[in-house]
Amino acid sequence: MVSDSDIQLARRLADAAGAAIRPFFRQRFEIETKGDNSPVTEADRAAEAAIRALLATERPADGVIGEEYGIDRGDAERVWVLDPIDGTRAFIGGRPIFGTLIALLEAGRPVLGVIDQPISGERWLGATGHPTLFQGAPARTRRCPVIPSALFATTAPWLFDEIGGHWFETLRMRCRDTLLGGDCYNYGLLASGHIDLVVEQGLKLYDFAALVPVVEGAGGRMCDWQGRALGDGSDGRVIAVGDPALADAVLTLFG
Repeated sequence: MVSDSDIQLARRLADAAGAAIRPFFRQRFEIETKGDNSPVTEADRAAEAAIRALLATERPADGVIGEEYGIDRGDAERVWVLDPIDGTRAFIGGRPIFGTLIALLEAGRPVLGVIDQPISGERWLGATGHPTLFQGAPARTRRCPVIPSALFATTAPWLFDEIGGHWFETLRMRCRDTLLGGDCYNYGLLASGHIDLVVEQGLKLYDFAALVPVVEGAGGRMCDWQGRALGDGSDGRVIAVGDPALADAVLTLFG
C-alpha cells in the first residue's frame, strides 16, 4: 500500500532531481550517445544521482531501477523506478516539455508515479487509492469515447516498427488531430484533460511505470496493445486514454 510518507518522499525526490537539472537547462553541457543511440547528458546523471542518494538514506531496503545507473536490489518487494530526464532530446534543444519520472512498484505493478517538469514547475502525482494531483489539485481526464473525436499524441512516428507504423498512420487518419513530440509530458496533459489518446512502442519500464498511476488516478486507463495491465513484464507497447471507453475502441481497431 502507498503511504503518506511514500507520497511525501516522492515529492522530495522530484524536488532533488529538479534542483540538479535546472542549472544545466539552456546551458553548455556534455552530451554522449549511449549504445541504443539515445543521448545522455550531465543533467540526466546528476538528477538520478540526487534521487538515489536520497533513497539510500530514506529507503535503504527498497530496490532501485534507473535509466542511467542500472538496477540495485531489483528483486525487492518495493522498487523505485527512475527516468531522471524523459525527453532528453527536448532538454538538449531547450524545450521545457521533458520530465522527471519517478515510480514506485509493489510486486511488479506501479502504485505511485510522478511526472515533474522542473522548468515550468508543473507536477502530476498519482497513487493507488488517491486522486491524481496536478499542482496540488485533483486532475481529471475528459470524456472522449470514440476515435474520430480524439486528439492523438505520440513522441515520434519513427519510433514505431513496421506494424506499429501502420497503426500510427491509421490513428493519424482516423483521429480528430495528431500531436508529435512531448514524451512523458503528453501523459500529464492527458491526465489534465487536454489530450485523449497516446500510443507508443519500444518503451522501457522507466519510461512508462510512473505514467500509469497518474493517468489512472485521473480517470483514464493505461494498458498494452492487448489490453493487459502494465507492469515490469510488459513489452513496451502502451496505450493511454482519458476515457476508458476509448481504449476499447482502439483495442478493437488493433484487433
